[in-house]
Amino acid sequence: MRRTIDWADGAVVIIDQTALPGEYRLLELTTVTELVDAVQRLAVRGAPALGAAGALGVALSLHRNGDVHRDADRIAHARPTAVNLAWGVERALEKLDQGKEAVLAEARALLDEDEQLNETASRHAAEIVLAECPRRPLRLLTHCNAGHLATVGWGSALGVVWHLHARGLVEEVLVDETRPLLQGARLTAWELSQANVPYRVQPDSAAAAAMARGMVDCVLVGADRIAANGDVANKIGTYGLAIAAKHHGIPFVVVAPSSTVDSKLADGTGVVIEERDARELTEATPKDARVFNPAFDVTPFDLITAVVTEHGTFRGAARSPGHRR
Repeated sequence: MRRTIDWADGAVVIIDQTALPGEYRLLELTTVTELVDAVQRLAVRGAPALGAAGALGVALSLHRNGDVHRDADRIAHARPTAVNLAWGVERALEKLDQGKEAVLAEARALLDEDEQLNETASRHAAEIVLAECPRRPLRLLTHCNAGHLATVGWGSALGVVWHLHARGLVEEVLVDETRPLLQGARLTAWELSQANVPYRVQPDSAAAAAMARGMVDCVLVGADRIAANGDVANKIGTYGLAIAAKHHGIPFVVVAPSSTVDSKLADGTGVVIEERDARELTEATPKDARVFNPAFDVTPFDLITAVVTEHGTFRGAARSPGHRR
């Protein structure tokens, strides 16, 4: 699969994730406004991919002779929850005094690093899964999309599946359909199909029942922001999955590059949670229905077996001596 996001001929080129799985198409984003729009409507999404979008957006502004600082601020605030977006912007801006070619070179370096770091993080996580789960082959459960499409080109949580599948250690992946925009049913299922990995899609509300029936050996998810203490913000529904996994004694593993760690954020209570358009829920409701439609939730570290980055198991700050790893 080609990169989810890249630079070509003075434009940011993305796989349009709103068109999948019905159509595989590329979009050329030639202005910062087009890039911001693509981020906000989830044509490009996933925390690591958003980091790349942030850096490439700064390069695009320079290429178009835009107001770089104004454009950088627009990009950084296009979506509030994933820390990687602002991180990518800031990383590109660090090269601003060296000129636009240096900024573009930094953005391209970030693309290469993202593939390498996620491959490494997911390889570490695969070993943790094997240590935690004696059964072979494994029955895994995923939420949202943390594969190629959520990163530049490998995947975080779904990257673990690629490693295990290559070793013949995956029996099946249960794919939560996942709101908003059914990113599991549309994107994760598509990626698994492309890779010939056995899978089944299920409604999010079936996950606990699947665990109770012994259909799940391990839960694998990505992250949009990791607080200093290890609390994890991820797609809405992750918190409930963690509670169910804890109840059933099932390992719950979070995989993300270290750029997703927000060391300035003491714990998950400070995460800004994006709320989606009410119209995503109101097609089948009375016309006057009010809506609560958060895009993310926060899972406390106590419910997580391991948070894994390219550096291995993330320990976090302010842990008590007896805290479970």
